[in-house]
Amino acid sequence: MRKLYLIGIGAGNPEYITVQAIKALNVVDVFFFMDKGEAKQDLVTLRKEICERYVENRSYRVVEVDDPVRDPTISDYTTRVELWHRQRALVYEEMVAKELEEDQCGAFLVWGDPSLYDSTLRIIEHITARGRLCFEFEVIPGITSIQALAARHKITLNGIGESIVITTGRQLSAGLSGAAARTIVMLDGQCSFNNVLDEELDIFWGAYLGMGEEILLSGKLSEIASRIEEVRHERRQRNGWIMDTYLLSKPSEAG
Repeated sequence: MRKLYLIGIGAGNPEYITVQAIKALNVVDVFFFMDKGEAKQDLVTLRKEICERYVENRSYRVVEVDDPVRDPTISDYTTRVELWHRQRALVYEEMVAKELEEDQCGAFLVWGDPSLYDSTLRIIEHITARGRLCFEFEVIPGITSIQALAARHKITLNGIGESIVITTGRQLSAGLSGAAARTIVMLDGQCSFNNVLDEELDIFWGAYLGMGEEILLSGKLSEIASRIEEVRHERRQRNGWIMDTYLLSKPSEAG
């Protein structure tokens, strides 16, 4: 039976690859890459670099297909994303059926970890629910941008005995970050930290974590918010893409 690996490859540094991931890479026959366009070619290049670095004494193929684009005419966010997932599921299903033999292993290399703000697992669930393609799959965890952010800033994510919230920029703008003293924010393309009115908050921000382009900024949110927004805009314009994560915390809760 066909087997798929969903391999977490970390937040951008090839050295974030785990030993478990390396072992999985070395049994893969076909790697499936989604092409998100020229602006994000770096993401494909990194995946190829990982294969070249860690796969030993084994021939493998790389199959690239164009990633479906979310329909901008659908105003409801959840509906738009769910439709995109269904479109992706059809592409994945056709690609695996066509390119992977019954006794072969395929893999999707997932940025960060497959369990956190990534759609690959949901897409695999769509395919299995359709029941038209038989395969088994295994998930290999990876280092998330959250872990990389904490390591690069040399901070502890949680206060002693306290909880943390992991959310998105969209939810932060809606005021749904929760009551925790510390909030980790991902997928914030709109710099939603500008909507947080709290003079006590510190921010620990990082982009391109673990990569040569890495940027780290930290300080009082009220003092450096505009600087972060400026740097973020400039680097996104220069590179065509940006991935960033940040922690909002009250300094009295550090530890």
